Amino acid sequence: MEKKRLIVIDSNSVIHRAYHALPHLTTKKGELVNAVYGFLLVFLKVIKEFRPDYIAACFDFPAPTFRHKKFKEYKITRPPAPKELYQQIPKIKEILKGFNVPIFEKEGFEADDIIGTIAHLAPKRQIIPEIETIILSGDLDTLQLIDDYTKVYFLNKGVKETILYDRNRVTDRYGILPKQLLDLKALIGDPSDNIPGVPTIGEKTASRLIKQFNNLENLYQKLPTQEKLKTKLLEFKEQVFLNKTLVQLNQGVAIDFNLEKCHWEEYDKREVIQLLKELEFQSLINRLPEIEGKFQKKKNKEKEVIKENLRLW
Repeated sequence: MEKKRLIVIDSNSVIHRAYHALPHLTTKKGELVNAVYGFLLVFLKVIKEFRPDYIAACFDFPAPTFRHKKFKEYKITRPPAPKELYQQIPKIKEILKGFNVPIFEKEGFEADDIIGTIAHLAPKRQIIPEIETIILSGDLDTLQLIDDYTKVYFLNKGVKETILYDRNRVTDRYGILPKQLLDLKALIGDPSDNIPGVPTIGEKTASRLIKQFNNLENLYQKLPTQEKLKTKLLEFKEQVFLNKTLVQLNQGVAIDFNLEKCHWEEYDKREVIQLLKELEFQSLINRLPEIEGKFQKKKNKEKEVIKENLRLW
């Protein structure tokens, strides 16, 4: 039986990429819409390429998360995004609703945690046919979620260059399995989130250590023989294990997730076109037929199934 496909959008990540990748496009009224335009470019591209059966969009909630409570310095050095970016988010949500795409967000959690939860729940909700989850993101943190059911469609540069990560691609790049990326990042930290790593330990050394010892717990139980490395690891042990709790995505967020409510069927084309006209996105209106082939293809398959059943009957 054919595998079904779910697209989960890391919306804030895609919006940030779009805002910084595209020039400051404005409407005749002077409304800045570059993030909206870039987000929709990626959205339409993903639908055309993967023909999803289900779509869900996840957003950060504008409030401190559980990570801020665990580590008060979390993201403290990151400058706030421009208000012009945030002002475009409501319009993106409005268009997603026009496309019948449900939106998920929850106070105290980041979009990545919601994504992790949906990726964890989706395969269990409907095993036959199996659900393949593809996460659309510009954040490499989501690579830790890759497994037999899950891949990451990563925005590698701007909104045009993309990489589809599966288990093999992660191993080719990092030399370890997706689930081991947690241990690697706990060792090297994440400057963008103000998470300090162990000094002198970079990605290559961390990858080698995790490959050799399998995980942090085993690494600290046995410890490497090099005295300087051993000393540094012991000195920063507490920070390393705190880091792991900070970089690990929560896959058990209490959200009202129902896979069938994410089922992507035909949308309100009139409403979407009206919204795109208001934003003066004529080029995107012209691209809508590219994603509608999915519906015709599905209808043709249904007709074939009906014909086959009638023949057998």
